Amino acid sequence: MTGINSVSSLLLIVTTLYQAIACWREDQTLPPGQRIDIGGYKLHLYTAGNSETQPTIVLDHSLGGIEGYFLLPELAKLGRVCCYDRAGYGWSDRSPHARTSQQLVTELDQLLTAANIAPPYLLIGNSFGSYNLRLYAHQFPEKVAGLVLTDGLHENGMLRMTLLLQGLKLFFVSGFVMCVLGSALGIIRLLKACKVFELLKPELKQYPSSILKPVTRSFCRPKHWITMAQEMWSLETSGRQLQAIESLGSLPIVSIKANSFFKPSLWTRLIPLGSANRLRDEMHHELLKLSTDCVQLQAETSGHFVWLDQPEVMLQAVKILLEKTT
Repeated sequence: MTGINSVSSLLLIVTTLYQAIACWREDQTLPPGQRIDIGGYKLHLYTAGNSETQPTIVLDHSLGGIEGYFLLPELAKLGRVCCYDRAGYGWSDRSPHARTSQQLVTELDQLLTAANIAPPYLLIGNSFGSYNLRLYAHQFPEKVAGLVLTDGLHENGMLRMTLLLQGLKLFFVSGFVMCVLGSALGIIRLLKACKVFELLKPELKQYPSSILKPVTRSFCRPKHWITMAQEMWSLETSGRQLQAIESLGSLPIVSIKANSFFKPSLWTRLIPLGSANRLRDEMHHELLKLSTDCVQLQAETSGHFVWLDQPEVMLQAVKILLEKTT
């Protein structure tokens, strides 16, 4: 037993050193785009496409995701697109403030203002990002030309989750906390090197390393998982903040609905997938009431991660709104 413990300790020392060296090497390379100070901490912003086109496409990610990098090449063909890392993710610093939708909206507006990215904006909110950008559209209606909600959330459903789904939420939070340790010890980076990310999500194989790098780099950092846990823990507070929005008037909205929260598989038998999908159905029904100009697109073969499963549906949504707003 002593020998096994010694080997385990040695392996953890090696993986921890591997993590430290890898982080140091990554930090020697400047990030793409720019890091902008918004009051004592910096957020990372990457822009692409024709800067003279209007409106500017602004993308906010899912909870814990920085998936906008997967969409950048195609979105940039449609106009100028801004992809930013929320505080705590990617190349952005951690924020000293709570990770609620209201705070994230404040930080996003500070970032766009400091970067001289003038409105109007066409907003794309993926999953949890739909909370943030709906609140942004409510608080800054004069700046927003349209809104895409990708398998979005609605507070009426989220605040009435069953005990079973509340337990699933706590399960995810505990997993994120464990991943803080796993990333600090280099275990997640080792899994990345072994192509486990691609094994879990085969759609990643279609992307070149230049696009995968910003995403996988973030997941190897403890701050990424700390922020994920904070955002999920604050979901109820964020939901209550969204309750102030009864309507977005006649704002053009395209709501994308995935076929299922997760694609059915052996492991999904272990979670209440049926309950999760019923909750999604309720939320999508509520989302359609947000505006008098709201349409729904179906992502027929997609799970919740539409940006990987069926990104062409998101591009279709953007094109619909651009036709209305240009």
